[in-house]
Amino acid sequence: MKNWKDLLKGWKGVGKDILTMFNEWLDAGLEKVTAIHLTNEQFVYGLLITVFAAANVVLWVQKFNGFPITATEMPDSIEQKEELDANQIPRTARIMANGDQLYHDLLYMSAAKEDGSYDFSENYRYAKSWLKQADLVLGDFEGTINPNYYLAGYPLFNAPESVVDSIKKAGYQVMDLGHNHILDSGLEGVFSTAKAFEDAGIQTVGVYPHETRDQAPLLIKEINGIKIAILAYSYGFNGLEAYLDQEDYDNRLSDLNEERMRKEIQKAETEADLTIVMPQMGIEYDLEPTEEQKELYHKMISWGADIVFGGHPHVVQPSEIVDKDGQQKLIIYSMGNFLSNQRIETMEEIENAQWTERGVLMDVTVEKVGRKTRIKTAKAHPTWVSRTPKGTYSPEGYELYHYQTYILEDWIEGGKYREKLDEDTKDRVDAAYQEMKEHVHLDWK
Repeated sequence: MKNWKDLLKGWKGVGKDILTMFNEWLDAGLEKVTAIHLTNEQFVYGLLITVFAAANVVLWVQKFNGFPITATEMPDSIEQKEELDANQIPRTARIMANGDQLYHDLLYMSAAKEDGSYDFSENYRYAKSWLKQADLVLGDFEGTINPNYYLAGYPLFNAPESVVDSIKKAGYQVMDLGHNHILDSGLEGVFSTAKAFEDAGIQTVGVYPHETRDQAPLLIKEINGIKIAILAYSYGFNGLEAYLDQEDYDNRLSDLNEERMRKEIQKAETEADLTIVMPQMGIEYDLEPTEEQKELYHKMISWGADIVFGGHPHVVQPSEIVDKDGQQKLIIYSMGNFLSNQRIETMEEIENAQWTERGVLMDVTVEKVGRKTRIKTAKAHPTWVSRTPKGTYSPEGYELYHYQTYILEDWIEGGKYREKLDEDTKDRVDAAYQEMKEHVHLDWK
């Protein structure tokens, strides 16, 4: 069928011919009307009848030639074209994710106030402006929040409930709880930790506090019209799983059982536009992934994952771009530590101690056009944990500190906070930034 412009152009000539005929007819009619000497009322009725008749002639000629004369007769193809055009408009979502948020005892001791409450807000003071730029922010809380257990750091992490408030205000929407420390305060801690985040409006992955693993729906976040599935898994639970019966283990935890992971990732591929997997595995403090990591993370891509955000080693490991079916997929083997007390001063026995105070903030923009979704851009922003003395001590006699995560682009030469640093810290920050960029080696094109 011709489009509207062609039809209108074709009917211009017909309209002129009909108008000319109508005018001639009207002139002839008027001569007869004046001869008959009609009343004003009769003249108006006659004129209206004549116009109505002429208009109907034009409309029925149009209908005979297939031109729609009512809104209900508009061609389906026009509506379909408008719908198609809307679907072809690119939609984007910016996603950020980071590595371990590890609340050692000195972090919560340093956040303690005189009245017994805690204020963790300074931890994310300089990271918040970055996180707020994203449409979706994913974190990795490595530990538990169980008010029925004593507060503790390594080896059995249990943080104050108030830590959630600072995390929420920093901009996080989803928290990964699938890690080796999730049983540090027992199975009860799995439920209480998930509840603490859920009560603050932060959704969790990697544990199943409500429905069992086999029955629970996937977590799918719809961001700007793009459905993003998020899954998380852990290699193990530090042997604490031995205190669970098999039913609780199977129903509440998310381990690396390949058959279950394959089914879940394939399900995500059918239900969502993009699938993110956050696995926890690898050798702690090793700067390179194991062959087992490489093999499994590639399997995840083959099952349907688009992005793999790895964690657990407490140091950053390189990224990899994987080509699948003509599209680029992203793996970062480990995002390192985003917040912790691990650093040169506390990890002297570790060869790569300086790497424990470093991490990356992954920054990925995805684009959906029609039914196809792809990774449009991917960046890895180097991060570093600053620890400066408060000049005060805990009741137990421990020196207390300000802990703050820096996104290093703000602190290197030319960065907006550069002048806040002393010379030694400038050198430390510059080295971290340069070494991290070279190590991660993410060059997305």
